[in-house]
Amino acid sequence: MKRIFDINTIIRENIKRIKPYSSARDEFTGAAKIFIDANENPLGSVGGSHNNRYPDPYQRQLKEAISNIKGIAPEHIFIGNGSDEAIDLLFKTFCRPGIDTAIQISPSYGMYKVSADVNEVIIHEVSLDSNYQPVTETLVNHGFENVKMLFLCSPNNPTGNLLDRKTLYQILDTFDGMVIIDEAYIDFSQEKSWIAELENYPNLVVLQTLSKAWGLANLRVGMLFASVELIQILNKIKLPYNISGVAQELALQALSKTEEKAQMVHEILTQRSFLLHELQSVPCVLLIYPTDANFILVKTTDADKIYTYLTDNQIVVRNRNKIHLCEGSLRITIGTKEENIALLEALRMFK
Repeated sequence: MKRIFDINTIIRENIKRIKPYSSARDEFTGAAKIFIDANENPLGSVGGSHNNRYPDPYQRQLKEAISNIKGIAPEHIFIGNGSDEAIDLLFKTFCRPGIDTAIQISPSYGMYKVSADVNEVIIHEVSLDSNYQPVTETLVNHGFENVKMLFLCSPNNPTGNLLDRKTLYQILDTFDGMVIIDEAYIDFSQEKSWIAELENYPNLVVLQTLSKAWGLANLRVGMLFASVELIQILNKIKLPYNISGVAQELALQALSKTEEKAQMVHEILTQRSFLLHELQSVPCVLLIYPTDANFILVKTTDADKIYTYLTDNQIVVRNRNKIHLCEGSLRITIGTKEENIALLEALRMFK
């Protein structure tokens, strides 16, 4: 059953009233022989790279390609300069600085809090339980004032685990605000995306990225899936040309090679299984947490010393020792076979 939820009741009034900037590519989108409307350099680009024209501000071709892969209409898709831009725009859309607040699970992706701080929004961190799962009662009956958004990352970063689907349904059914599910690592999981539930939950927002499974971190292409109403608002307040034409072209090329992407994911999962097995016999590893991502969180005998030891050996992992519920832990991204073997050899020699 579709939830009744009016998104307009929580969008900031000034955002509703904003008249968006109208670029040259907004006012004319057809074909022409001569373009002398956007103050571009008519002679081309230095170096002959043909980058003298502004890109499509709404990434229409890219959205069509994503639409075909994800099975959702283009009007439900927003493309951001990484997921970070989308997160920032969500705060701008829903939260009045110094008044409204948001919630995030803890531990989780650190950029939610950074974006909240930049926008002068208090973000309440609600602890996961000992199994790294959200507690529905705590999130829904939170007791905080003026809460507009809840951020959930699944698979979660830095823990790597999926959040319980039944719990997320309960939250979506009862949370009085927008529920953002960040699926940056969904391609490494067997879990189906929450994109399919957008038609049933108008308060749902899904974040994904081309940085991980598609290997396009350098392009900074993030995806946000939501109701048509929210996408229209985000398009209204984003920077006019937030995704470069170069990034759009390269992303389009990559999206046409779904088999290559599938092969890469398969290899990463193969190496993940290899690491999960081999780490069990490493003396300094105390606990290996379940993962549905392209990384593994491991509890160690001394995270700080092991981190320093590894960096001294030219191997860089992520020290999560000071993160809530991750004390003593290192986060290890799945590398190539050779990189993983080198890591294991170094860990086995640690004393």
